[in-house]
Amino acid sequence: MTGPDTRPRGRTDIAERVLERIATHALTEVDEVGGAARRLLGVRLGQDSTGTGPRVDAHVDGGLATLRMTVSVVYPAPVRRVTRRLREHVTSRVEEFTGLDVRQVDVDVASLVAPRPQGRRVR
Repeated sequence: MTGPDTRPRGRTDIAERVLERIATHALTEVDEVGGAARRLLGVRLGQDSTGTGPRVDAHVDGGLATLRMTVSVVYPAPVRRVTRRLREHVTSRVEEFTGLDVRQVDVDVASLVAPRPQGRRVR
């Protein structure tokens, strides 16, 4: 009997759209981060809020991935700390799910948003 077959059996390609969806889901797992409305010539089309979907663009080159995210951050959270945590979490989750090496994660903070109200307010 011979040993295990070590011949290559093919490869798996991860589409950029799939990578964008994985990164978007990972982004929603980070507290104090929300989505950003689309902009046209600098004019916001819609609302920036924690309920709005974040914008993620991905590029895959072989086994390397780069991501660019446009988000909002809940005020008064420290933007630098939130974006660092966001980069680390998204990088970890994308590498875990895809096996790609995430080389760069650019985060654009489009706006600061008010926190969502917690329950009903009595006057």
